[in-house]
Amino acid sequence: MSGPLVVLVGPMGVGKSTVGQQLAERLQVAYRDTDDDIVAEQGRAIADIFVEEGEPAFRAIEKQAVQRALGEHEGVLALGGGSILDADTRALLSGLRVVYLSMDVEEAVKRTGLNAARPLLAVNPRKQWRELMEARRHLYEEIATAVVPTDGRTPEEVTQAALDALELKEA
Repeated sequence: MSGPLVVLVGPMGVGKSTVGQQLAERLQVAYRDTDDDIVAEQGRAIADIFVEEGEPAFRAIEKQAVQRALGEHEGVLALGGGSILDADTRALLSGLRVVYLSMDVEEAVKRTGLNAARPLLAVNPRKQWRELMEARRHLYEEIATAVVPTDGRTPEEVTQAALDALELKEA
């Protein structure tokens, strides 16, 4: 199997970066986050790209970053929350070990405070988060090899649940 050993997907604030780093450490592989790739490549925050160029421009940048990372990276890869909206991206994920980290809105509020730094949640964050999840949940589930709920769990517990769900052994 070529491509990443594990790909993490899920909504903003679910813990993809934290769990991804722990998974990579436990599997003794490299960790990569496509959001970090975009920020490094663009030289500005994702929120700034949204404000300055709009969501369609950001999604085009994101699609290229995800395609590049899927082709280059062999460790644990975390994708931005909306990357799965693209049909080509979902097709590229087919056949890979994809873990969907899930959480409910109350957990999202606790973790992110649903703050203004999240451009898609600037107005009425709870309502917008619910609407985003209604639009995305089936896409996450469609591409997932495993679904790991994160509500009320520590990052360590989520990491272990992901390893167990994928039947991966620590290196």
